[in-house]
Amino acid sequence: MTDIIAEQATAAASGAAATERFRSRQQSGSTDADTKRVDTLATDIISAVHDVVRRHKVTYAEYDALKAWLIQVGQDGEWPLFLDVWVEHVVEEVANENRAGSKGTIEGPYYVPDAPRLAAEATLPMRDGEEGTPLLFQGQVTSVDGTPLSGAVVEIWHADNDGYYSQFAPGLPEWNLRGAVAADETGHFWINTIEPAPYQIPTDGSCGRLIAAAGWHAWRPAHLHLKVSAPGHQLITTQLYFQGGSHVEDDIAQAVKPELILAPTPVADGKGNEVTYDFVLDKE
Repeated sequence: MTDIIAEQATAAASGAAATERFRSRQQSGSTDADTKRVDTLATDIISAVHDVVRRHKVTYAEYDALKAWLIQVGQDGEWPLFLDVWVEHVVEEVANENRAGSKGTIEGPYYVPDAPRLAAEATLPMRDGEEGTPLLFQGQVTSVDGTPLSGAVVEIWHADNDGYYSQFAPGLPEWNLRGAVAADETGHFWINTIEPAPYQIPTDGSCGRLIAAAGWHAWRPAHLHLKVSAPGHQLITTQLYFQGGSHVEDDIAQAVKPELILAPTPVADGKGNEVTYDFVLDKE
């Protein structure tokens, strides 16, 4: 089945899916923008581009290649991928610079809302015989003052053992390895899943052409995606990585932080690993 998925999970298909998801989420949000803020940001961005052109003596051939590439990014539906890989980590850094609680990082392009709701002791939806090392991911959600947050929601999603996400690659059940777990009255949760694999971002589209032209690699380290929330507290969006994993030190998305690296240990029966990670939420 891996070969079938690999043949069909194209950049165009995943890019189109990511774009459509983003558009549907934006429809429910406000599109109003402060004119002065737009003026400031747009002027500075355009001025920065002007500076690059002048400093590097950009030629018309290079300029035309850039225009063609930008057009193709849109046609491939890869703007969410491009922005999430190369820009979002800085936006997240600025947005969360004053948090006292747990560290956040990027959401990425593969989030899907309304995942199945699960109890505090849960097993994520998965296929029979799901490949990968079993993982018990457990912890507690508290407020910055140490108060346990009863009923806090730990939303989790991640790639499978082949590096593919459900709803963005064919052949996977709709909610495979996705769930929203409600912590118990003491804020604790226990989630049974499998350890995800490192993966390359799609390389057969426009982003892949940029990566090849620049001589970069396209790899992201294995990681768990999480959104953790509780009434009266700020939602935290983060990713957790695995100590010693491939590309933890050179993540193409530059999203790894030391505080977000897990060190799983073998479970008592030797069938898989377990790790504890606690979340601390800032009050609103």
